[in-house]
Amino acid sequence: MLSAQSLKEIDTELAKYPADQRRSAVMGALRIAQVEKGWLAPETIAFVADYIGIPAAQAYEVATFYNMYNLEPVGKYKLTVCTNLPCALRGGVDAGEYLKQKLGIGYGETTSDGLYTLIEGECMGACGDAPVMLVNNHSMCSFMTEEAIEKKLAELK
Repeated sequence: MLSAQSLKEIDTELAKYPADQRRSAVMGALRIAQVEKGWLAPETIAFVADYIGIPAAQAYEVATFYNMYNLEPVGKYKLTVCTNLPCALRGGVDAGEYLKQKLGIGYGETTSDGLYTLIEGECMGACGDAPVMLVNNHSMCSFMTEEAIEKKLAELK
């Protein structure tokens, strides 16, 4: 189900916790699986749960609670735009609207070429850099003006 490299990375996560607290590694293990697969299918979540030795329901609880986990296929680049108040006051809503127009999709949609999925996100804790956008849950982009968005999209192609 997962590559040997991903299993090795999960083993590294598991080693961080006492043997009787393997459940603590579930967030890291799900992240590793998602990086490899692109999203978390139900069978992937169940596999991860089995591998770390917890009931599948516990892994599902985590995967469905946090919005960083993709429970359905997403584009190659998942763009999450913060529209909470601090970002909204500094152009977050405008950045989201610009991306919708530029990509021809709405929030929660993926471009027809499978390249981009656009998500409206919650606070990312970078209010001083507003508006912010997160690319694939890993790369924070600050001060997302229309020009900055154009530059980022060009880099991603």
